[in-house]
Amino acid sequence: MKLSITVFSVVVLLSFFSPSFADEPTDIKPFAGGSGVFTKLVWNDEFNGSGLADKDKWSYERGYVRNNEMQYYTVERTENVRQQDGNLVITVLKDNADIDGKQREITSGSIASVNHGDWLYGRIEARIKFSSAKGSWPAFWMMPSKPKYGGWPKSGEIDILEHVGFDPDKLHFNLHTEKYNHTKKSGRGTTITYEKPYADFHIYAVEWFEDHIDWYFDDKKVFTVKNDEPGWEAWPFNQQFHAKLNYAFGGAWGAAKGVDMECFPLEMQVDYVRVFQK
Repeated sequence: MKLSITVFSVVVLLSFFSPSFADEPTDIKPFAGGSGVFTKLVWNDEFNGSGLADKDKWSYERGYVRNNEMQYYTVERTENVRQQDGNLVITVLKDNADIDGKQREITSGSIASVNHGDWLYGRIEARIKFSSAKGSWPAFWMMPSKPKYGGWPKSGEIDILEHVGFDPDKLHFNLHTEKYNHTKKSGRGTTITYEKPYADFHIYAVEWFEDHIDWYFDDKKVFTVKNDEPGWEAWPFNQQFHAKLNYAFGGAWGAAKGVDMECFPLEMQVDYVRVFQK
């Protein structure tokens, strides 16, 4: 009997003190202009701490990862990824640092919520400000957490925000699948023009439904893709995805018109990431 009471007490205590998936306060509402369907906050990071990103919410990419980009992504290095003054700050540096046993001319950060925040449908939004220079390529995007149909692009990719510095007044919103992607020149996406989008914070969001995905810039819907074809090749978006934040430099798209090697440091500031569901 004594053992049963002890176990019960532990369970009760854990129910009170188990961490929430959402930071306080829990009365946060989606930014204005959305559909109003997704209103329950299920996951968020307000970046109100200091030092490294919250390890219970984010993991790091390491190395030269993709697209022939010039930066080396570091792990748990505050020079590249840190919480500061209520923001997550991702910094691209030309610091010739000795990282993982070799000299790395350019370093940066890339973090993902995989296995810490994974969702099927909902509104995923972030408030972001970023530097712009020739070669810069900041992004806020989503990838499948356990790719159901195979590697890229079979299981899909949702690009909530991309910006390339050689075209500074443009913002890019894209969707990639096996049937529709840029390597086949069949990608589904749009580009909008906005004067100096890098000069201030803006809200970037998607609302992901079973049969379509909507993109939002601040309070305006700017793009929609509908699931109007059978099969996973065109619509693999029936599985859980996670969020990614990174600041790339150079590479296949970022360096399409050259790079400015005197532009460093570059910064991407993220005020928050929030996820709402029905």
